[in-house]
Parts: sequence; C-alpha cells; structure tokens
Amino acid sequence: MKNSIIKLSHVSKIYQSENISFQALKDINLQINKGEFVAIIGASGSGKSTLMNILGLLDKPTSGSYELDGLSVARLGQDTLANIRNKKIGFVFQNFNLLPRTSAVENVSLPLIYAGISKKDRDIKAKGALEQVGLGEKVGSHPNQLSGGQQQRVAIARALVNNPEVILADEPTGNLDSKSGTEIVRIFQRLNSKGHTIIIITHEPEIATHAKRIIKLKDGEIVK
Repeated sequence: MKNSIIKLSHVSKIYQSENISFQALKDINLQINKGEFVAIIGASGSGKSTLMNILGLLDKPTSGSYELDGLSVARLGQDTLANIRNKKIGFVFQNFNLLPRTSAVENVSLPLIYAGISKKDRDIKAKGALEQVGLGEKVGSHPNQLSGGQQQRVAIARALVNNPEVILADEPTGNLDSKSGTEIVRIFQRLNSKGHTIIIITHEPEIATHAKRIIKLKDGEIVK
C-alpha cells in the first residue's frame, strides 16, 4: 500500500542465552499508514517493548522483514540505521531521558547536533519545538526546575525537533499523574492532526483509547 510507513511481515524475535531460547515475538504482521495514531497495548511480557525496539531500529528481528517508508531495513548497517533513525523517528521515553545539567533548549537541540546543524539554527529550531509543546518560556530551565509533565513535554519537543515522520512513545505517561498524562496525550493528538504518525506503547487502556487504532499484544502475538 502506497501510504504505508511501517510494514512488518512475519516478524519473529528469539532471544538466546546459553541453552535457553525465548520467543518474544511470533510471526507479527503489521501495517501502519502515514498519519495514523496507533496504540500498542499489552501486559508486561507481552512483547511490546521488543516490538518498539524493532520499530525504532534499535533491534533487528530474528526472521521476517521490516519496511520503513518503503525501505527494507533488515540488512542495513548500524551507521545507516542510526542516520535513518535520526531523520525519520522521534523517540519519547517513560523516564524522559533528559540530561540533568543541561537546559531545556540544549536538551531539545541534541538530535540536531548529530544532524550537523549550526548552533544558531539549532537554537531557533529547538525554541520552536518547545513553543509547540507550550514551553516557550522554559527554554533556559533545567530538568530539576520542571514538573514531570513539563519534563515529558521537553522530551516530546526533542522528538519533534528534526520533524520526523514517526513519533514512537514508550509508556510516555507511565511516570505522570493522570492530569499530566492527559495533557501529554492531547499534545500527541495535536501533532497527529498536523500529519505526524504517532505510535504509543502502553499498558494503560485509558491512554490507548485516545488513539485511532489499538493493537493488542499477548505472549508475543497480535490478538486484536
């Protein structure tokens, strides 16, 4: 399908350690189209973190194929994958992953350093991304001066700063109270309305209901 951005075909993942092998994913077939807002939900051990790592090019499947925006990524080298990751995917994590001694604007501009963009342009883009998430007045604040919800908004701004096609959020509300969590989901809905493909990994059914499509994992398989 032409407007597909993610296509997994018969993807399995087996972890091997000494004499024990564990199959984390079993024959996953999944297509996500450009501009979708998808929630992947499942209990602990369902395989959702493994699936996220494969979708985010942080891990490779044991078998099966993965096409990202029409490009087969299974046999690409680490440098090429890192380059694609930086351009096409923005990551948001449960624990924010912000540098503690670094200001909000410097945290947000980190992906732009890897993209080789000048400091002046980095600052302009980073401030613009912070304004998109409602933190235009917090550019100089350090993480310890921000609430959990504000820290997650900085993390979303960092994910946005390269204008990626896909935003991949791993339990983005897991460390937040329900009010802050709802605010974060609203930001994702707003970004989705502007054309970003949003994929949220969550174990919270109430968060998943905000997505336009819910994919349920159980024991490494898609069950719904």
